[in-house]
This record gives sequence, structure tokens and C-alpha cells, in this order.
Amino acid sequence: MELVLYGGMFLGSAAILYLSGEWVVRGLMHLSRHLGIREFVVAFFVMAAAASLPNLFVGLTSALSGVPELSLGDIFGNNLVAMTLAVAAGVLFSRRGSIETRGRTIHTSMLFAAAAAMLPVLLIADGELSRFDGVILMGLFLIYIYWLLGMSDRFSRTYKQSKPHDSALNRARRAIGDVLKVTAGVFLIIIAALGIVSSATFFADHFGVPLVLIGLLVVGFGGALPEVYFAIASARRGDTNLIMGNIIGAVILPATFVLGLVALIHPIHVNGSQFLVGSRIFLLAAGALFFIFSATSRRIGRVEAVILMLVYVAFLAFAYLTAESGGL
Repeated sequence: MELVLYGGMFLGSAAILYLSGEWVVRGLMHLSRHLGIREFVVAFFVMAAAASLPNLFVGLTSALSGVPELSLGDIFGNNLVAMTLAVAAGVLFSRRGSIETRGRTIHTSMLFAAAAAMLPVLLIADGELSRFDGVILMGLFLIYIYWLLGMSDRFSRTYKQSKPHDSALNRARRAIGDVLKVTAGVFLIIIAALGIVSSATFFADHFGVPLVLIGLLVVGFGGALPEVYFAIASARRGDTNLIMGNIIGAVILPATFVLGLVALIHPIHVNGSQFLVGSRIFLLAAGALFFIFSATSRRIGRVEAVILMLVYVAFLAFAYLTAESGGL
């Protein structure tokens, strides 16, 4: 009975997390239209920041609960999905069959994203992500933000206004509604994060499974679904800058700011199991391919998208085979 109860809590919290994340994202997108924020800034500071809220609250809750390993798995899983499935979805649903990665801003941002995804994997090679490691991750985040703000003059395209001839009163009413929607969504995200941490801890104890594994395969995948959804929606509209800004932000923010904050609150310790070592290799491979594909031809096409998808499929196959052999 207890297993059913916690199973329902986990599924319900995951559904709330996804729906409230979508709620916050849509509300912030509407606000960005009212404010006329530029396109790349919308994707990075608005879309990616909003989509990273579940990672943040899961991270804070797990750290304060003394189980920061859940946050580590969540962020590793989120980054793996963002750099493989989300990128592939954007390419395959794009009108041109590719995502353009031209321009100094996007190109350098992708280098930062690859570094942000791989740095935590390297820092935890000794079995611990210490508070000093957390400072390093936060430092990389601040360096990128400083650089990005210095490049603001390059963001020449503003996000499209949906109803440019609306009266000021109607715009104000919608803006107030969007603020309330975002506030309610954030509150629901906090509640859902508490439910996920509680249920995930129970499953780990009940089945004898490491918390980092629950975060990597389940929580991380669910948290990355908004990136996949947004990549598909943006690809259909032909907004490739939005796709790259969102994916880059969805990788950098959790892997540096969120994980750094979690490590500062509670250092993260992991064992040297076969699965954890292998999963880090897949994450390193995804980060390297993500940057190489964009840097060599300034675009990510269908062939590259299929390769990235195969990386994630190979990871799932590895996880299954490792579980069968008892290497978890």
C-alpha cells in the first residue's frame, strides 16, 4: 500500500512539475512580448531560466533534505536529454531540416554549454562535488553571464509582438494575468519538488537503488521535457535562435548555477559504480558532439541529429544492461 501511495505521489508531482513548468514558461513568454525583449535574451534568460526552475527547486529541496545526489542525477539527466533529444527534435521538426549555429554569440555560447555540461563530470571524478567545486561552477556561470551581457548589442532581432495594435489597458490586463500565472506556477513547482524528493527517497530505500540513478533516468528526463517541447514548437515556426538559446541556457543554468548552489549547501558524494562511471562517459560524449557538430559546419543537420539521438538510445541500453548485470 505504501508503495502505491508513493508511486501516486511521484507521478502526481511529476505531472504538476511538468504542467506548472509549462505554465510559467508560457506566462514569461507573454510578458517578454509585452516588454519587447530581444529574441536570444528571451530564449536564454526567460525560457531557459523558467524551464530550469524545477531543477532549482528539486536541487534546493534535496540539498536541504540531505540527499543532494538526487539533484546531481536530475541535472546530469537533464543535460543529456537537452544535448541529444532536444537538439534532435529541433532539427527533425525544422522547416530547413537543420539548426543554424552561425554567429559569434551562439558559437561561443555553445562552447560554454559544452564546458558547463562536462565540468561537473570532471570535478566529481574523485567521488565528491565539494563546496570548493561549487564555487568553481558558480564562477563559470558568472563568467558566462558577464560575457553574454557584454554581447547584448549583437541581439538585433526582437521577439515578435503578438498583437501590436492592442490598447495599453488590454496589454496591462494580460500582463497582470501573466504575473499571477507565473506566481502560481512557481508555487506549484515548489510543492511538486517536495513530492518528488520525498517519493524518490522512498523508492531508493525500498528498491536499494542509488538516488542519483532515480534522478538521472526519471527526474532528469521529466524535467527536460519542456526543452524538447519548446524545441519542436520553435522549429515549426522557424525560430532556430530561440531553440539554441533555450537549449544552451537549459544546459548552462542547471549545470553551473543550480549544481554549484546545491554543492555549497551540501557537498555531493557518489560511489564508483559501473553505471555512474558509464553515465559520465555518455554525458562527456554528448557535450563533445554537441559542440563539434555546431563548430565544424555552423549547423546541426539531420545526420548529426540522428547521431545525437543514438547517443541517448545507447545510454538507455547501457542502463538496462548494467541493471541486468547488477552493476548499479
